[in-house]
Amino acid sequence: MWGWGVLVLSTACSASRPAVTQAETGTGGSGSTEAGLASTTRRYVDEDLGFEIIRPTAEWQLDETNERTPEGLAIPVILRHRGSGAQVVLQVAPGVATPTQFAERLTQGLRQQPGFTTSDVQPIALSDNSVGFDFQVGEGVRGKVAVREGNGGRVLMMLATWPTEVSEDVMQSVDTLLEGVRPLPEPSVAVRAVPRAPEAEPGDPR
Repeated sequence: MWGWGVLVLSTACSASRPAVTQAETGTGGSGSTEAGLASTTRRYVDEDLGFEIIRPTAEWQLDETNERTPEGLAIPVILRHRGSGAQVVLQVAPGVATPTQFAERLTQGLRQQPGFTTSDVQPIALSDNSVGFDFQVGEGVRGKVAVREGNGGRVLMMLATWPTEVSEDVMQSVDTLLEGVRPLPEPSVAVRAVPRAPEAEPGDPR
């Protein structure tokens, strides 16, 4: 599972390099329909995996991939920022480790890849137990990873990449998008009250 996370992030970084020229054309699939509705609908909900995404602007195109690995890792969506080449890949993993353990294993794997440099794992403000780190690939691609607990015993991992020359506004939009990936509230379980036996009246033989 750890190796798959490194592979996905490496692929995302490769895609970020030419995306500056490709982003204008967009992509097909379900994401194109979502992009057409972006002016009125920027909330995406996956009830099966228990998360929602609030896109900060209509410039973020959402494409459903619905990929799954034999280890149980899901890659349900990829978000691409039109015109800049920034993108965010969401991974949903079984909760076999804490967010900190996931992030530390991922940094260890990336540091073994040619051209990758990463910061140390640090707590971030997405939730009480969320962590993240920054990374760079050569001189052309930068990015960050955010990991937080999902619901139903899952872990949400967000892998963001962008070309080095993007504007500060785009990087702020990436941060806002990461904040907009949240677990859905856990379904409440109604607690049945045990019926109380009626109190005996004075003189009642009960």
